[in-house]
Amino acid sequence: MKSRVKWVENVCFMAESESGHAMIMDGSPDVGGRNLGPRPMEMLLMGAGGCTSIDVVMILRKSRQDVTGCEIEISSERAGDHPKVFTHIHMHFLVRGRGLKPETVERAIKLSAEKYCSASIMLGKTAEMTHDFEIIEETAAPAGA
Repeated sequence: MKSRVKWVENVCFMAESESGHAMIMDGSPDVGGRNLGPRPMEMLLMGAGGCTSIDVVMILRKSRQDVTGCEIEISSERAGDHPKVFTHIHMHFLVRGRGLKPETVERAIKLSAEKYCSASIMLGKTAEMTHDFEIIEETAAPAGA
């Protein structure tokens, strides 16, 4: 896997992925940025959230669960001194579906956290990783709707 990060101005950078996607990263105004995009550390959290979400949805589908949505609210704490690594990351999963089994959702999250999600596992080398979840039951749409 390759990527390119190119300096645009001040503390603004254009990140380009090998798959052909681009995104602006920028610093906050207090360090000379113009707030044009997420901070690089925010990108790490978002990447971990995306990585584990893919795992959880795929595992639930393979487990024949009727999953219709998955969101993660991620909160983190960082070290006060440089390097300001993440010291704690909490992922709160909001999983939507019909008739989802709590033990199956819990198993999917655990498999992602411990086996499949490279991003989370890597961040877990410096941060305590915690997870919890809520299941939001969706009702079937009325006939003819």
